[in-house]
Amino acid sequence: MLRQDTIVDATLIAAAASAKNRQRKRDGEMSSTKKGNNYYFGLKAHIGVDADSGPVHSLEITTAKVADGNMIDALVHSEEAIVLGDRAYTRNDRNLEAQRQPEEPVWGMPFKRKGDEELPAEHAMLNRMLVSLRAKVEHPFRIVKRQFGYTKVRYGGLFKNAQPLYLLFALANLYHVRQVWMLATE
Repeated sequence: MLRQDTIVDATLIAAAASAKNRQRKRDGEMSSTKKGNNYYFGLKAHIGVDADSGPVHSLEITTAKVADGNMIDALVHSEEAIVLGDRAYTRNDRNLEAQRQPEEPVWGMPFKRKGDEELPAEHAMLNRMLVSLRAKVEHPFRIVKRQFGYTKVRYGGLFKNAQPLYLLFALANLYHVRQVWMLATE
């Protein structure tokens, strides 16, 4: 049962380091990206999660080098009142201080420091509050990666790897609401 708020995030799913095709080259549909000081080769799973109840309502699979902020329009269902995301989704027209039209959602993206300036205290406090609200988006990733053990892609190409991910995130929705169903049947 979807409400009117969405939380968006992405996770990297690595390909095996030795995953090469017959021409002795890596998969052309996968790419590498840098996160922190580490490089990853594989794909990204971008999800949109209902902020109230927690199920995944949208999933997009891309190469690892696609920026998270480029995928936000594909992850929202256009009826949101609030959209929450991490710093990767922040833009000048999509943050808490941005001017917005009445039909646009409130974009709850954290504030970023400018250069060497310190973040103002009220912005730092708002960022800490947003972290607790956005925590719900990490649960489907934990279920898919830890409960179901899907930490590396199994096939070559995005299409073949997207199919099990669609299934795993659908099963993660069922796994997530299993307690509610058990209580309802008692």
